[in-house]
Amino acid sequence: MKQLTNVIALSFLTIGLFSCENEPVTTEELIVEIPIEIKLPQVFINTNGAEIVDEPKINADMTVTVNDEIDYTGAIGIEIRGSSSQMFPKKQFGFETRDASNEDMDVSLLGFPEEEDWILYAPYSDKSLMRNILMYDLSREIGRYASRAKFVDVTINESYNGVYLLFEKLKRDVNRIDINKLKDDENDGENLTGGYILKIDKAGGSDETLYTSTNSIASVYAPNNSSSGQEIHFLYDSPDEEDITAEQRTYISNYLASFENALSSSDFTDPTSGYNSYIDTQSFIDFFLLNELSNNVDGYRLSTWLVKDKNEKLKMGPIWDFNLAFGNANYCSGGETNVWAYKFNERCSGDIWQIPFWWDRFLEDPAFVLQLKTRWLELRGNQLSNTAIFEKIDTYLETLMVSNSIEENFEKWPVLGQYIWPNNFVGNTYTEEKDYLVNWIDNRLSWLDSEISGL
Repeated sequence: MKQLTNVIALSFLTIGLFSCENEPVTTEELIVEIPIEIKLPQVFINTNGAEIVDEPKINADMTVTVNDEIDYTGAIGIEIRGSSSQMFPKKQFGFETRDASNEDMDVSLLGFPEEEDWILYAPYSDKSLMRNILMYDLSREIGRYASRAKFVDVTINESYNGVYLLFEKLKRDVNRIDINKLKDDENDGENLTGGYILKIDKAGGSDETLYTSTNSIASVYAPNNSSSGQEIHFLYDSPDEEDITAEQRTYISNYLASFENALSSSDFTDPTSGYNSYIDTQSFIDFFLLNELSNNVDGYRLSTWLVKDKNEKLKMGPIWDFNLAFGNANYCSGGETNVWAYKFNERCSGDIWQIPFWWDRFLEDPAFVLQLKTRWLELRGNQLSNTAIFEKIDTYLETLMVSNSIEENFEKWPVLGQYIWPNNFVGNTYTEEKDYLVNWIDNRLSWLDSEISGL
């Protein structure tokens, strides 16, 4: 215990001294070998001389160790992933685990349920390193699946590449998005009703604004307050644009249109003919509260997933991508604690990607508002209390501190004290970044308590 205490104290000391304006302390007195049992899990990737690119996946080998014991070793296919994050030198990766014949193979990594598709997320502009894991953990705790996540250290071709988070890729799977697999011969009756996974997101590919009738469904309703003729598009994810049949396209397109028509109608609050007959309202409320908790500047308009299972209503989620949340964006009031995230269009009416009209309309329904208030009070007394949230942050902090991974990450990527797009706050030390996050959340919770009670 004394050795662990010394390591913790040393870690706080070195992080406090480390910044981009002041070189990290490197005296022999401050060099400590971190005990194996408190290191982060280690991910070693060997590309055998090949360069990792943004499609296609290249062949590589990967070994994952926990306390120097092998958790997984074998072949993988790996590629760079992400959209705006690709501008950063610290890349994030998507990979699939493979067998000796180079075929996809389900495995368990770090105790997660077996699957073949994984993500190594690289926090860079998020200098707290913990915005995404915090949101995903909170989502699962309130009963809404989000990717499981763990901190890891990544080394590529024997070169340390920093602190990463191992994520589950969002996809249809009994342990991820648990919905029916819609086959290509299921084109009528109840078989046609699900499951579907859709996204409101950038179009992907070389032109992220290129939406077509092949890759997406276009809403007939313009987003509120938009000023440049923007449209809302629902991208096909599962089945994807190549596998979905004509009958399935027609069904899910008509279902979304019926929902939006009901929501925009004069009797939208009617329990039988209104929007409630098309959606799982509680999933929309939870999605709303998680995005508002974090003032997610991308919320509702990007990385937004929708699921329609067989014989079930449309659901929101899982949540995804919160690296710019919790005050980490300096545009469209993304850094503020006292604005509604769902009112993004009012602040940035010219942005390409807008928010559907849904949320303004929901809040015109007294029954929706009452459910939202009730759910907020329930969560604030438990999973979303200040104490519960800050205890999570403390746990992440201890994990990163005792492993010395914070110091090593920022030695590799010396961004403390530097503006990295789109930082709203730039701390000179990691402690300042962590304190900013904690104070921001504290202020945000106070504002939401007041505003939600006044709806």
